[in-house]
Parts: sequence; structure tokens; C-alpha cells
Amino acid sequence: MQGLKAELLRGLWYVAMPGAKVRRGTTVPVAMLGEPVLIGRAADGSVFAIRDICPHRGIPLRYGRFDGETIECAYHGWRFGRDGACRAIPSLREGQQADISKIRTNAYPCVERQGLIWVYFAQGEEQPSGDEATPPALPVFADDVGPTLAIQMHFACSADHAAFGLMDPTHAAYVHTSWWFKRQARKLRPKEKAFEPSDLGWKMVRHDLPPQNLVYKLLGKNVSTEITYRLPGLRIEEIRGDRHAVVGLTAITPITDEATEVHQMFWTTPGWVRPLAPLARHLMRVFLDQDRVVVIRQREGLMTAPKVMLINDADTQARWWMHVKDEWANAAREGRAFENPLKPRTLRWMS
Repeated sequence: MQGLKAELLRGLWYVAMPGAKVRRGTTVPVAMLGEPVLIGRAADGSVFAIRDICPHRGIPLRYGRFDGETIECAYHGWRFGRDGACRAIPSLREGQQADISKIRTNAYPCVERQGLIWVYFAQGEEQPSGDEATPPALPVFADDVGPTLAIQMHFACSADHAAFGLMDPTHAAYVHTSWWFKRQARKLRPKEKAFEPSDLGWKMVRHDLPPQNLVYKLLGKNVSTEITYRLPGLRIEEIRGDRHAVVGLTAITPITDEATEVHQMFWTTPGWVRPLAPLARHLMRVFLDQDRVVVIRQREGLMTAPKVMLINDADTQARWWMHVKDEWANAAREGRAFENPLKPRTLRWMS
């Protein structure tokens, strides 16, 4: 847990980017799980993901041209379809033999859902099936509804340490010190929350939120929340009142075993949120950047390989993360089904 690197889990869907970042007939390169990936949107509006390497001489395909159907390599003009298969080799002359059906760059399962582009990284040759055939769906909102607000930020740390920050219930008073947050954050109060296992992780059981909070009042009466944490690094919070709902997603996508992209998004039912989007995104960036800075500083200490200390109950969720992650990796290695190792429990802390 205290190392600088994280094991990269496969057999799972990862958030690549908001769909709005990829226009029709364009491609966007990204790095995910140590692999170069090219995300594209075809002329018909569908999205795809292929390995961003030409198998001929190794040049990244992102430097080539995309006509909405095929990508032309910038080096020798070889063309590849959205499935990664080679479609043409211009240099071949009549009588020269080359079975282009056997030439391809890897293609990844890619789905656009609720305004997000998800990419599946397989274990070996397997493809997603059963419950994992599609990315997880967020509650409340339909598949064709995209986020009202979305930002992303690079974290110079492993996905594990980014995840620990996601589920840390006690750091806010010392890390998030902006004037608009600090006044409340410094008033430490006893907290007690019930948790139970859920699909690929656990959740904080739905509970009522303080009625005196102005933001919650805008959602109506009887405002409650449920927070879910699940592999490969998703934090989903559903806040619901009798008039409106807000769903927040923070998604951790490893770039490598030592670097991470953090995506933070919100779906909202109130229409008046959209005019406030520029201000809201600014505040989101300030808040998330405070988390980014603290893990960079933490990395300075971790480079000396110290023996870290975890305490109950504030650090229990960090332990849960590693238990769930280890079980997923062990199940994959042993060729068996994942079995959630967690049990229902109530945690208590000051924050």
C-alpha cells in the first residue's frame, strides 16, 4: 500500500474522456494503463478505440489522417479500420503477396454512455460479457444524458494513492482550505456511517443530509445521499430530494502504474445549474487541485520507502480498497469468479 506503483487491473471498464471532447471525423490520443490508445468518432457518430501504433513501422496512428471511416498512417499510407484491421497497403504492386487480413492493430471495446467514453481492457483475449458487457450506469439519468459539469486533472501518483484520497473521510479540514469551504471544514464533528458490500466494492448506506445546508435545500425536502465505491476506481454519489437530484462521479484512470488521470463530473436535474457552469467548474478545479497537490507532496515522502500507519476507523476504507483490488487480481489469476471479501460495518470518525 505504501509503494509508489499500483497494480493495473484488467477485465474492467475505464473512463477515457467525456464524449463531447471527440467530434465526428476526429480522433483524440490518450494513454491508459500504460498503452497508447486512439479514441475516434466515426462519420456515423459512433465511437471506437484502437491501439495508437501502426504495426508496419511503429509510428503512432494519431499523426495520420482520419476520413470518418479509416485512418491513414502518416508514414506509408497504410489504412486501418475502426476495428483495427488493415484495409489497404498502397505500396503493393500487382503480383506481390500480402495477406492484409492478418495485419491489424489492437482494437478495444469502446462504449459511449451517459456522455462518457469508456474503454475496456481485457484479461488476455477475453471480451466483456454478462454484467460486465457494458460500462456501469449511473442512477437517475438516462443513457443519452451527458454530464452538466466535467473536469479532468493529471495526478502524479499511482491510482491507489488517488483512490485513497477519494475515500478519505478526514482530510478535508486540512487540505481543502479555500475560504468558501474552510469555515465549515475546521469544525470537526463526530461522524457515524453504515457501510455494506456492493457490486465490485462497497457503499455508504443512504442517509439523510443536514436540512440547514443551503445547497441541499435547493433539491427540495427529505434530501438523502448514497455513496458507492467500486473497481476500477469509481466514486458515485447520488443526492436526491423530493424535487431534484444530483449525481457525482469521480473516475480514476491509470495512465501508468505511477501516474493517473482523475475525471470529476456531475449530472443535475435543475436547469439553472448550466448558466453557473463556468463558476462551478472553476470551484471544482480549485478543490480537486488541492487533492492533487497533497498527493504530490506525499510522493516526496513515499520515495524514501517509509512504513506507513493506518488507523481505525478513519483509514478502514483504504484497507477495503486493497482487499477488493487484491481479490479481483487473485480471481483473475486463478480463473474464478470475483467474491467480495467485505462485510457490513459501521465506521466512526471525526471530521
